[in-house]
Amino acid sequence: MSETQLPQITLVRHGETAWSRSGQHTGRSDIPLTPAGEDAARTLAPRLAERTYAAVWSSPSSRAVTTCALAGFGAGRVIEPDLAEWDYGAYEGRTTKDILTERPGWRLFRDGCPGGEDAADVGARADRVIARLRALDADLILFSSAHVLRVLAARWIGLPPEGGALLVLGTASVSVLGYEHDRSEPVLRGWNG
Repeated sequence: MSETQLPQITLVRHGETAWSRSGQHTGRSDIPLTPAGEDAARTLAPRLAERTYAAVWSSPSSRAVTTCALAGFGAGRVIEPDLAEWDYGAYEGRTTKDILTERPGWRLFRDGCPGGEDAADVGARADRVIARLRALDADLILFSSAHVLRVLAARWIGLPPEGGALLVLGTASVSVLGYEHDRSEPVLRGWNG
């Protein structure tokens, strides 16, 4: 079977927000796209139109929903709650630099967030999404946020949720999960493009 016949999952990180620009952790806060983020989302449309998708899933956040719509996929979108960004709890709206002043050595993927989620929590959500993706066995496109997509990709290729720390995602980026020779070999086909 040719690799082009195997399903591919396209991951799209939302466009820029004021908090993504400043480096503030944006989990459950509903921060809208900046004008630059909206423009970047629109530029995704021709790239993403090259494939046909059996389903379009989005995080419930307005930044993901808006990116999805501006990229041309708003009409068929289904909200997938498990694609919600990491719950940062007490660290919501704070930068890593700020957190490190009171908690030296802190790392999100290793330490999690007080009053929020840790990597295992996000990994459990990612595993549920992956189970549904594999059951559908079709090309799908997902719109969400950086950290949850990083954990999803790590779990796709068999890494622990903490493995998402190794995968950086820019705003309005496109990544592709898929397989190499058959469905027993999940791989990252493209990352952070």
